[in-house]
Amino acid sequence: MADRAHIEAALRERRRHAIVTGSLAGALLLVGLIVSAIISEADPATILAGAPRVGIYLAKLVPDLRAGVLFAGTQTEGSLAYWMYRFDLWVWLLFETSQMAALATLIGSGLALLFCFPAAANLAPNRWVYRICRRSLEMLRSVPDIVYALILVWTFGVGPLAGILAIALHTTGSLGKLFAEAAENADMRQWDAVVATGANWPEAVRFAIVPQILPNILSYVLFRFESNVRGATVIGFVGAGGIGQELYTVISFNYYQEIGAIVVLIVAAVSLIDLLSERLRRSAIGIVT
Repeated sequence: MADRAHIEAALRERRRHAIVTGSLAGALLLVGLIVSAIISEADPATILAGAPRVGIYLAKLVPDLRAGVLFAGTQTEGSLAYWMYRFDLWVWLLFETSQMAALATLIGSGLALLFCFPAAANLAPNRWVYRICRRSLEMLRSVPDIVYALILVWTFGVGPLAGILAIALHTTGSLGKLFAEAAENADMRQWDAVVATGANWPEAVRFAIVPQILPNILSYVLFRFESNVRGATVIGFVGAGGIGQELYTVISFNYYQEIGAIVVLIVAAVSLIDLLSERLRRSAIGIVT
């Protein structure tokens, strides 16, 4: 009985401690949210006042389609062709955006793969190499890709090249961290076995670590490609090419119908790429759908 009473007392004490700790954490979180709202000037009154204007703006983007002339030519108001009168150009710009994202992902993934192994604590040749590689990856991913794009547009001029390089730099930092963490979770017994045969450091990485983390690498790369397609759209606003540059132009001139058309095409394209990437990722990691 004494043991049971002792256990129950310990459980009550643990429950009381959990309640107190949870209450303090909740209070700190609430204070942090309030302070963040004040600093960022997230005034509820301003949000409520501006909310109706969001609906008004979105209503302007809805096309004036009419059932009787829905499939008429580009010269007939109310038809799909009239709404999408620049469809060929917009589709080409969407293709350009996806190719920007694909090339940037390829470059960034390659650089990340070079950095990730010396940036893994269990694989780095020494602590200095580990710290330098880790800090380099942190530096690359801490700067938003749109900031890189602003700098590179000034350097290389308006066009896709600036966008590709901007996304590639940020991708290197982001994927490098993920790859390094995957390498740190690898089974080191295979590493020890390969080293025992006389393999040097690159050979041990190639034959002991890469086969273990390859599914994770493929999954991360495909997921990053999806993100980079959306990122390539955004950085077009600063002149880095692609559909984003066209979207910024029509927004600047308040061409509401064109804005709506481009947004619909962007959503459709990104959704399609997401679905294809998801299937590739599942196939790569062996998930049967």
